[in-house]
Parts: sequence; C-alpha cells; structure tokens
Amino acid sequence: MDVLRIILLILHFVGLAMLFGGFLVQQKAIAQGKGTVLPIMWRGALTQIVTGLLLVATIEIGDLFEINNIKIGVKLLVAIIITVLVLVYRKKDPAPSWALWTVGGLTFANIVIAVAWR
Repeated sequence: MDVLRIILLILHFVGLAMLFGGFLVQQKAIAQGKGTVLPIMWRGALTQIVTGLLLVATIEIGDLFEINNIKIGVKLLVAIIITVLVLVYRKKDPAPSWALWTVGGLTFANIVIAVAWR
C-alpha cells in the first residue's frame, strides 16, 4: 500500500508541475492580456484532483496515519475552483488575465496549504 501511495504522490507532484508550470511559462503573455489556458494546465488540474482523491483513499484504507479532514476539504475546494476555471476558459483565446492569475494564485495557495498547514 505504501508503494501505491508513493506513486500517487509522485503523480500528484507531476500534476502540480503541469498546472503551475503552464501558468508560469506565460507570465509575459498574461501581463499583455494574451494568455491562454494551455492543454497541459487542463491535464494538470485533472491529475491533481484524481491523484489527490486517490491519495486520501489510499491513506484511509491503509490506515497509514491520521488525515486532517478540514485541510483536505479546503485543498479539495481550492482544486475544484481551479479545475472549473481551467475548464471554463480553456477554449477562450485569450483567456481573461484575472482567471489565469486566479488559477496561478490558487495553485500556489494549495502548495502553501499542503506544506504549512499541520
């Protein structure tokens, strides 16, 4: 069970890199109002949701350690908002700058929540 958890955690990080990297590589375009939701961002958002849910399920089933359900709920809510924004604006070219900044900011916030909230 621990091997599965580690694989899911690695895939969760890959999804994070896809989502946040897609935002970071187009900072100049976003600032000029020409940013778009890249296909990699959509895949990253879905990867984050799926692997996050599977990670929690794996930890609960394996009874590996105690999960902070409030923290997981907040992270899930933020991930759902990110995914909805990415879904709504993935076909718009250019996407509104506020939406892309929100996706980037919420992604960073989810990183902070994951690391700093104990």
